[in-house]
Amino acid sequence: MTFAAPEEPGPAVPYGTPDAPRIAVRGEAHLEVDPEIARVGVNVSARGRDRRSALDDLTRRNTAVLDLVRSYGPAVERLETGAFSIAPEPARHGRGERVRTYHGAVHLTAELTDFTALGELTTRLADLDLTRVDGPWWELRPGSPAHREARRQAVRAAVQRAKEYAEALGTTLAALVEIADIDAEGSASFPPYAGRARAAAFGAPGGAPEEAAPLDLEPQRQHVHAQLNARFTMKPPKL
Repeated sequence: MTFAAPEEPGPAVPYGTPDAPRIAVRGEAHLEVDPEIARVGVNVSARGRDRRSALDDLTRRNTAVLDLVRSYGPAVERLETGAFSIAPEPARHGRGERVRTYHGAVHLTAELTDFTALGELTTRLADLDLTRVDGPWWELRPGSPAHREARRQAVRAAVQRAKEYAEALGTTLAALVEIADIDAEGSASFPPYAGRARAAAFGAPGGAPEEAAPLDLEPQRQHVHAQLNARFTMKPPKL
């Protein structure tokens, strides 16, 4: 008894056939939307002639920053400590391992969703002793509806472009063959651009007798891009 070897599938036809011509197009969309999150970086530092005094000052200032940020309640969505360090600074002159002073630092990150409180909070943080504030960095959430809407518009743009090609040939689309993200096909794409604005403020070393006026921070609009490739078949045109 003999068995016939299974037939290997034939190579794919990238350009369709005369009976089912194929159209390949790219769909793109660009949205400009308001940010959803503002991220602020806070660096608290301390310096002392001995390790304990530097650590005590750093602990006190770090607690003051945490208490201030937490006092804004639901306006602050996330508060995280990123890094802590305390290190000796050797004396410039002299022999041995003589330490001149100790430097301590703590880095924190706060994410706010209430932008009305942002200006006041950043100003009050910057007014603290030996406290540096960086930001804000405006962003969208990873699962923001803006990304979904951009993809929807990119699909509609691809369909419209394919229809226009078919109409130019006096025919219509027949079926969708494939739709894929640009990255899924290994092609270069334009990464989503999240606009970021940066401002920096430094706490006055001696403190201020009165609280500084809140900064007026205007949210920076975010740019969302979506790109895809789509392939359709169309009814054979009469050329």
